[in-house]
Amino acid sequence: MRQPDWQIAAGAPPRGGDAQAVSAADIRALLADSGWLATDASALSDEDDLYAAGLTSHGSVNLMLALEERYGVEFPEHLLRRRTFESIAAIRSAVAGLLDGAPGGPGVG
Repeated sequence: MRQPDWQIAAGAPPRGGDAQAVSAADIRALLADSGWLATDASALSDEDDLYAAGLTSHGSVNLMLALEERYGVEFPEHLLRRRTFESIAAIRSAVAGLLDGAPGGPGVG
């Protein structure tokens, strides 16, 4: 059963292995709480370029660490690319792949 987005955004721990638990609202909450963007995270679409919105390479590393802690995953080296963190949709896809244990995960290449 899918964990409701509001529970994730409210801080309830996601269920292990449940890629559906990765919500855009949760990613926006991490971005908003961090102050890594020059733009209000709630005003961004899932496809908006986070780097154009003010995300820096330092901010993307901190975001990665926050995502690893939040979801209990570890980003492998092949996902440590700009495109992995370029949008909320890209982040959601990467974390979902890690939760599902997809070999290679998204963003390979």
